[in-house]
Amino acid sequence: MSDLSQRKLLIANRGEIAMRIARSARTLGLTVYGLYARDEARAPHLRSMHHGLALSGEGPAAYLNAEEILHLALEHGIDLIHPGYGFLSEQATFARQCSEKGLTFVGPSARLLEVLGDKISAREVAIACDLPTLPGSLEQVSLEQAREFFRNLPAGTGMMLKPRAGGGGRGIRVVHSEEELEAAYRACQSEARRNFGTEGLYVEMLLPHPRHIELQLIGDQQGQLMALGFRDCSIQRRYQKLVEITPPPGLSAELLDQIAQATLKMARKLKYHNLGTFEFLLAWPEQGQSPSWFFMEANPRLQVEHTITEAVYGIDLVRVQLLESLGYSLQQAGLDPTTAPRPHGYAIQCRINAEQLKQDGSLLPASGSITNFELPAGPGLRVDHALQAGLPFNSRYDSLLAKLIAHVPQGSFSEAVHLMQHALAETRISGISHNLPLLRNLLAHPLFEAAKFDTAFLSRHAAALIQPLPAEGEQEQAVPISSPEIAAPPVPEGMAGVYIPITATILNIYPSVGQRVAAGQELAVVEAMKMESVIVAEVAGVVVDIFRQVGDVAGAGSLLMLIEPDENAGEAQAREQAPELDAVRRDLEELRKRKAYLYDQNRPEAVAKRRKHGQYTARENIAALCDADSFVEYGSLAIAAQRKRRELEDLMRNTPADGLITGFGSINGELFGQLQKCLVMAYDFTVLAGTQGTFNHLKIDRMLQLANQWKTPVVIFAEGGGGRPGDVDFPIIAGLNIMTWHSFSRLRGVVPRLSIVSRYCFAGNAALAGCADVIIATENVSLGMGGPAMIEGGGLGRYHPAEVGPAHVQTANGVIDILVKDELEAVAAAKQYLSYFQGRLPGGACEDQRILRQLVPENRRRAYDVRSIIRALADKESVLELRPHFGQGIITALLRIEGHPMGLIANNPLHLGGAIDSESAQKACSFMELCNDFGLPLLSLCDTPGIMVGPEAEKSGTVRHASRLFVVGASLKVPLFCMVLRKGYGLGAMAMAGGSFHVPAFTVAWPTGEFGAMGLEGAVKLGFKRELEQAGSEQARQALYEQLLASMYERGKGTNMAAHLEIDEVIDPAESRSWILSGLQTCMAS
Repeated sequence: MSDLSQRKLLIANRGEIAMRIARSARTLGLTVYGLYARDEARAPHLRSMHHGLALSGEGPAAYLNAEEILHLALEHGIDLIHPGYGFLSEQATFARQCSEKGLTFVGPSARLLEVLGDKISAREVAIACDLPTLPGSLEQVSLEQAREFFRNLPAGTGMMLKPRAGGGGRGIRVVHSEEELEAAYRACQSEARRNFGTEGLYVEMLLPHPRHIELQLIGDQQGQLMALGFRDCSIQRRYQKLVEITPPPGLSAELLDQIAQATLKMARKLKYHNLGTFEFLLAWPEQGQSPSWFFMEANPRLQVEHTITEAVYGIDLVRVQLLESLGYSLQQAGLDPTTAPRPHGYAIQCRINAEQLKQDGSLLPASGSITNFELPAGPGLRVDHALQAGLPFNSRYDSLLAKLIAHVPQGSFSEAVHLMQHALAETRISGISHNLPLLRNLLAHPLFEAAKFDTAFLSRHAAALIQPLPAEGEQEQAVPISSPEIAAPPVPEGMAGVYIPITATILNIYPSVGQRVAAGQELAVVEAMKMESVIVAEVAGVVVDIFRQVGDVAGAGSLLMLIEPDENAGEAQAREQAPELDAVRRDLEELRKRKAYLYDQNRPEAVAKRRKHGQYTARENIAALCDADSFVEYGSLAIAAQRKRRELEDLMRNTPADGLITGFGSINGELFGQLQKCLVMAYDFTVLAGTQGTFNHLKIDRMLQLANQWKTPVVIFAEGGGGRPGDVDFPIIAGLNIMTWHSFSRLRGVVPRLSIVSRYCFAGNAALAGCADVIIATENVSLGMGGPAMIEGGGLGRYHPAEVGPAHVQTANGVIDILVKDELEAVAAAKQYLSYFQGRLPGGACEDQRILRQLVPENRRRAYDVRSIIRALADKESVLELRPHFGQGIITALLRIEGHPMGLIANNPLHLGGAIDSESAQKACSFMELCNDFGLPLLSLCDTPGIMVGPEAEKSGTVRHASRLFVVGASLKVPLFCMVLRKGYGLGAMAMAGGSFHVPAFTVAWPTGEFGAMGLEGAVKLGFKRELEQAGSEQARQALYEQLLASMYERGKGTNMAAHLEIDEVIDPAESRSWILSGLQTCMAS
């Protein structure tokens, strides 16, 4: 193993897992850096680090600040970043950013995180690999779709609502009746949005009382995979694991091997590497039969319960994970992928959490300070923790205090249970409430030792398990600590206090001081123990003071706000007073509140969702495109047409502008002045996946009407999923009378129309993009007339969105005109594109024109790069090429000559020798029409042996497409200038000149120009076939051929063509710009 002492590792996590990772990293010789938030500068995990780096934020948000963490890593010369679990561990965007900045992300690749982080995508891969899954949706569902799914389930069967992103059991809701569905859907959606930045949900049939098992995999970048055994995670509460066991007791080796082999098949298809856990549910049929099993999800990261796998297999998983990320093979990391490892004995892990367990089985968060703790030690015992006496427990973070692991290397499951029972009895934690009594009761339950448990075990036996069973002599009193929070005064007489019922983090405070509230109105939302609670007003009145702010962690019984009861509201006469110019009336305040939902700063979850995929928000893209403060928005108060099924507040908060931002702004104002207004429309992918709803169709139709009236260019950011089935407020059968695409298409030739597409753009959104004159796309685009759901519904197979119309497909076929790296480059390209239709620019610096004399080789048979000529001719940095990967025989580009905007077509000698094939003809025709529509003069650089011929060429419709060059040329109303650089042969050369060399305003040739009715070589062989056949020997025949060819070349020189007036002139290449400028001035004067 190479020396790793010069390598630096940053652990982007906290608590016990940060200490656990540091232990393995330091063993390998790595220099270890840790992080700490402002509210835990004394964090115990810092003791395990060589260096500690301070984060500027507090709470979990600090550890989610990817930008700051990457900055710190680069600032301190970090080589590797280990995300641990939770926080950034499953964020594909973060992994990709690490790679882009030269940092090694310790974990699976961004591609794997993207596929498996989306639970729907993971299900699709599992199904494709023949792994059984529970009946469920393969796309995110609306409330109505979830209701329809529930109604189609067998009688008595429940349903699971799950977030499509995230993990850890967060957000999951069980629905047993249709009456419960809407509330469960809203709650699941809200929690998903808050925790994972996306509100997308999917549904699965509920499997009652299953066993929950998971398989630990590890793979390397050389394609080798190993299965490191199963763990049983069935002991859980509210989908949060509490006790884990390996191997799973009571399950046959045959069953586990069957699941393992199927999982390895899926992992190989994914080309999986690094650590990963694949999770399954087992259903138990009649006694004596084998259970059915179903794939549930995969977690591409290190798991909390990795400890027990390490125990029974004797493998340091974190060490292997670190080495694999550095490119080591499994063998180099000390493993043998050719031999299935055997477990040694049994291991159990218990999670010791800070919590208050009430007699009814409900939970409250704990508060206090750990005054003392004693942890067990001895053979087979391990404790992973970050405990420190005297340190206040910070309820902002996870409630996990410690992980207790018991392992019997040669023993049975019963022996492992007994060892854990003794370990729990020896564990003491004082000063804070915890779940040790529950764990002791659980391990003592006879059914647990008999392995007769499932995921409902805790709830089924709650009454017995919550009875107190303290360790002998143990005193467990919660010690109050001094609160760091703002102290609130006593409630004055006549006022009503609003209190926070539990220790919790404040997520939202709705009213402001001075605002009237009604009895029962929602005042705030708080979160504790991964659950949200709503605080409502008990009396009507006016809010007179608020003592907390969003983000505060408040103790149970804390005063949130004061309300002055107002039973006679509305009866008092308003006093007349002089208007106060800075006063904000209630109606204006309501408008501001309503509009606040529109803006990114008030939609952190939506912004996080975009950042997760490396994208900007719709408003950020508009701001980047338009001149500062010039964008005026129309129709911002629209919301989704779903009032029949959703609350107004929900729609305002979650469907702002109905997912389409529209308005007028100036673009390139610094170049052309503020009068350069454009219609800008941007679908908002964070609103119902950018789908096209009822109101956003009405909005776009209105805006297109104004664009036609005012003759403004149109730019549309078209990212989105097409039609939206969930709008139910209007009686629409199919919506085939919608005018949007017709209205947009009618603007062809009236105003420049530009679409920008990034990431997913399907169905109606793609059709709208395709109606534009030009499509600018980012490298991550998937652009198609139907998305995966439509494709599958049509019986055409199952595909991941990234497989449908990716960039390399849509550039090669000519759909995409300009391909760029990301949205910022797309906006820059859009501004440049629009500038050609906005007017002339001053200046016009160019290369020394004498260079043009050297760019066409003297050897007439040698190919050259015509793009070098284009760049030299044009003003510096003014060339914008369209569709460079399609129809490569003709280059089409926009450029400037002395600031004048022009279009250019040029034969490409590097492709088919410059011959015009079907694709290049199509491309040139559409480009010439674009220039003609908007008054851009055209420059043609001709170097073609003619139109491509032959049986293969005719299969592509060359006759029709090449002939269309003559039709388009005959319809041009803009000036056309033709320069023959070298070859000007036959119909191809005529087509490049608009149909004839006498059509352009001028047709000139460089000294390298050569002409003929067809290519010289072919003309000699065809026209002098008899003479060549009669020449005698092969040597004589070749000599005659060379003589005839030289004669025809001499005859077809540009000077002879000009002497016979078939072209206008032969010029010095260095005079080319002068000829173009003269032509422009002459044509403009006329």
